[in-house]
Amino acid sequence: MSFGSVGVLALCIYLVGLVVVAEFARRARVDTTPADHFLAGRGLGTFVLFLTLYATAYSGNSLLGYPGEAYRRGFSWIMATGFMMSIIVMFHVLAPKLRPLAVRHGFVTPGDWIRHRFGNEKAGKPLLIAISVLMAIALGNFLVAQLVAMGHVTSEVTGGQVPFPVGVIGLAAMILMYETLGGMRAVAWTDSAQGLLMAGGLLALLIWLVGEAGGLAAVSQAIGDVRPDAIRVPDAKEQANWASTIVLLGTASVVYPQAIQRIFAAKSGASLKRAFSLMTFMPLTTTLVVTLIGLAAIPRLAGLGEIQADTVMPRLLASWAELGPTQMLLAVLVFLGALAAIMSTADSVLLSLGSVIAVDLMGGDRDRPETTQLAKRVTAVAMVVAVGVALMPRLTLWSLIELKMELLIQAVPAFLIALHWRRLSALAALLGVAAGTLVAVGASLFIARRIGGIHVGVIGLAVNTAVVLVVTALRR
Repeated sequence: MSFGSVGVLALCIYLVGLVVVAEFARRARVDTTPADHFLAGRGLGTFVLFLTLYATAYSGNSLLGYPGEAYRRGFSWIMATGFMMSIIVMFHVLAPKLRPLAVRHGFVTPGDWIRHRFGNEKAGKPLLIAISVLMAIALGNFLVAQLVAMGHVTSEVTGGQVPFPVGVIGLAAMILMYETLGGMRAVAWTDSAQGLLMAGGLLALLIWLVGEAGGLAAVSQAIGDVRPDAIRVPDAKEQANWASTIVLLGTASVVYPQAIQRIFAAKSGASLKRAFSLMTFMPLTTTLVVTLIGLAAIPRLAGLGEIQADTVMPRLLASWAELGPTQMLLAVLVFLGALAAIMSTADSVLLSLGSVIAVDLMGGDRDRPETTQLAKRVTAVAMVVAVGVALMPRLTLWSLIELKMELLIQAVPAFLIALHWRRLSALAALLGVAAGTLVAVGASLFIARRIGGIHVGVIGLAVNTAVVLVVTALRR
């Protein structure tokens, strides 16, 4: 049996498993309120919480986009491990203060924090809308990226037996099904199995790549022979980009709605703390691994284009599977792990997108079952639109990551600064968001995505913060 046929069989078995999990999650629900649907009744323990955080954080962007970017940029992409670590650091700034408030006031969506903090001010409602729009756009972007990644993985690994459009549409329908049935429980339970599959598969693939090449030194030598630019010492502009990316990813990632909602869903503060402690080590076991995989692909898969570079991972799996039955089995394991990680992020994003639109933008009551039904309808529409966009990929996965982060980072002052500084007003935060977004979008459209290696979103955040400080000083 060919690798493509084995891949199709494994995919079918995996999807049947998802249906079973969804049914168990449906039966486990306590009620149909938004708190139960979006937060699993706030009952996620340490192990499940850790695995759902892990599987959500390391997604199609990580498993396809990061190896693809390492393939394009070479050893300079090693900094990806650094910015993933910075995300954990920033969570330790956000979570300890936000979670007690979330428990005390029953937060369900990120907008609940904005309502709680700024609800009594005239500019509070416009600020809520502005933040929610930014989050909805970022989530929509993220969902499209996961759908594109799913299509690439299924098409490449199955040897075209599951074409790109069929992979996108079929897996999108599966995500919509089990999320509608089981809500956050189905998402978290499937994430747990998906996270374990992903970690084991990646390690096996790396051992094969490096071992067959004769070690990391031999890999480096082979890269230098094929593309000397990939091993050069980064210049000042590239180093500035390192710092900018760490700021961009480290700060923007903590205001991902799905990440914030996992803070709300934790069973206890101790469970959340232990889960984040375990997450501290994941950049070394995942981001570093996928970066090395992308680097090892440079001498093996020379000549790939910008978009094609995002298929490095499934192309390597197909080569690995040709070596024998054991290698084929391991390659299928990696395939399922990669697909699982992508789907786990897509389902989390879709769940959060539905809650942000239904509750924060459309004004649904977070305590009423009718809001849950509204959110399910919203997610169905959002998925159809996202599938339509994903079927016509025009950007690399890393470009999609940067685009959403440029916008999402403008929501950071309304969370991180507002949590730690009582004097921050809704008007100051709103004007800051408007100024920062205008700078980021305007520069992207009319100047460049980076200026001197610095992302325009980071420049926008600097303007955003400056406006917040100036307006607060003037109001005083």
